[in-house]
Amino acid sequence: MIVPMKKVFLITQAKDADGCLKKLRHLGVLHLEHQNPPQGTGLAAIHEDLILINHALNILNQERPSLRLAAEDKEIKDWKFLCQHIVDLQKRILQLEEYGRSLKNNIALWKEWGDFAPEEIRRLAEKKIFMRLYRIPAKEMDKLPQGTIVRRVSSSLGMINCAVISPAPVEIPFKELELPALGLRKMQERLQRDLKTMETLKKEISSLACHYDKLTAIKKDLEKEQEFQEALAGMGQQQGLAYLAGFIPHDKTDGLSEAAKKQRWAFLFKEPAEEDNIPVLIRNPGWVSIIKPVFKLLEILPGYRELDISPLFLCFLSLFFGMIIGDAGYGALYFLAALIIQRIRRRKITEQKIFFLIYTFSACAIFWGLLTGTVFGHEWYLKAGARPLLPILNNTKFLQAFCFFLGAFHLSLAHAWQAIRKAPALTALADCGWICILWAAFFLAKTLILNDPLPSFLGALIITGITLVIFCSSPQKNLFKTIASGLGAVSLSLVNNFTDVVSYIRLFAVGLAGIAISDTVNILAGDFFTASPVICGLIIFFGHSINIILGPLSVLVHGIRLNVLEFSSHASLSWSGQAYKPLQE
Repeated sequence: MIVPMKKVFLITQAKDADGCLKKLRHLGVLHLEHQNPPQGTGLAAIHEDLILINHALNILNQERPSLRLAAEDKEIKDWKFLCQHIVDLQKRILQLEEYGRSLKNNIALWKEWGDFAPEEIRRLAEKKIFMRLYRIPAKEMDKLPQGTIVRRVSSSLGMINCAVISPAPVEIPFKELELPALGLRKMQERLQRDLKTMETLKKEISSLACHYDKLTAIKKDLEKEQEFQEALAGMGQQQGLAYLAGFIPHDKTDGLSEAAKKQRWAFLFKEPAEEDNIPVLIRNPGWVSIIKPVFKLLEILPGYRELDISPLFLCFLSLFFGMIIGDAGYGALYFLAALIIQRIRRRKITEQKIFFLIYTFSACAIFWGLLTGTVFGHEWYLKAGARPLLPILNNTKFLQAFCFFLGAFHLSLAHAWQAIRKAPALTALADCGWICILWAAFFLAKTLILNDPLPSFLGALIITGITLVIFCSSPQKNLFKTIASGLGAVSLSLVNNFTDVVSYIRLFAVGLAGIAISDTVNILAGDFFTASPVICGLIIFFGHSINIILGPLSVLVHGIRLNVLEFSSHASLSWSGQAYKPLQE
């Protein structure tokens, strides 16, 4: 659930502003709302320091973690000098790499000409002997002017590399090649020297990787200092007083009240106004909170005055995962992989919810796979004599109808939730009307796609739904305006309701595609079973590995979409919330 917030106004003497913020940071409950744009030389300096240290950490992060952990722990005397040194080393490497690419291109270009000294050719020009280099088609060599000496160096693909020598500049109808800065041998020597230099620089960066963890700690301290300085610069100042405003969870006000009285701050709690940008804090039971990593990955959060759909999101996404993966064998592999990683990295990974989320998803995939009789494929499992727990789920028509039912039910929950929130207002009936339209879309989809007969009550369902939407979407004193507004709502969303219900068939389609890939891999492997067990094993390994990787990606694309887009649009969720981030140590 979304925790209710109180808006806080607090006043202290300007000279005590720094101490006030330190005590508020110690409490760690107040989400600040800046009264002034936070700016100043101190903040600019911290910002530059953060840019520098982030750049250095990004460079060190490219080193293997094992190198960072194995290196001996060293003290950092001057972290700014160290970071700048790391950045300079990387810049030098990039410069050498860029120059190396240029050298390689020149070496490839001048290799046909052999080794020569470009500076000697330039000296000849000072003595009135002009030597110029050309690449001329063989059939056009006779176009060179008289009075010139032509020396052929090499030829390839019908082109002649030649030097044209004359006692004075001569107009030649071909493009002259610009002399390189270095000869071929010197270019090759320079390239080798630069490669050795780059290797030395990279080794030096690797030797500095032991400072990664300490630099990370310094970065966190800088971020906290930046946050504090922004809070200080963002306070309002007037006539010797400093003031601030912010938001606090309703159940944390007592602690702030006691601190304010003790420190002699003036303070006021009030309900947030409609126009306030209120931060969102979500608290849920443990079994629901495991969905939090998904919201964090997608960087979405409901608005303060919107619904927290976490329980429904978790339940339906788990079901969608099971239907899309649809294989008990794959589900078991996901479960085991998560279990092994959790055991190995338990101390390194602080957020354990992700593992329990994977366990939940894997269990759903295992359960659905057993219901349909799919374990690393469908066909072989059935031929082996095993039977699905619920054979009807292998009936294509039934499964498609189930997907349409799931869509209508899922979206109906969104409107039902909206209706409960709006009740007893008349607009709640509009959501009841949309529920009727959704179920009409369900029966219509079964008729149009699955050739089921239309139910006799379909007309009444459609008329009831449209009537409720027209008259209750935006009720006004003027009946004409009410009807006009309702007709607008119906015309814009009527077709969308049908397509939203039908879009749930993607669960069937994507799941079927995954099973088809598994069966194809098994059939191909079976053809090589006796002839070449090694090839058979490779086909099974790589074929199923691709399916195992693509499965979760399909859930990310399709399963999450049905929750974040289809369901959320019917629940009027804009995902416009900003996270509650209190000032804290």
